[in-house]
Amino acid sequence: MKTVLVIFAALYGLALALLAVSTFGLFGQEKDPLGAVFLMPLGLPWNIIADKLGLTGVLTAILAPAINLAALYAIMRARRRVMPKAG
Repeated sequence: MKTVLVIFAALYGLALALLAVSTFGLFGQEKDPLGAVFLMPLGLPWNIIADKLGLTGVLTAILAPAINLAALYAIMRARRRVMPKAG
């Protein structure tokens, strides 16, 4: 489970870095309005719920994957309490 958490966190960090590069035009890249597209699948289902509530914007796209990351961490911690390592 820890591997899933680390991979998700790495993908989230990479998506945030791509957002920064495309938004600010870093490293000679042209500014691209679709920089947050990689954050969208990482933030599901919270992106859809936020859209239904009328909460749209870049901040919502940035924070939605953080909710999933926190949920994965909570599941990992709960699993550790219920199923301690054998040995």
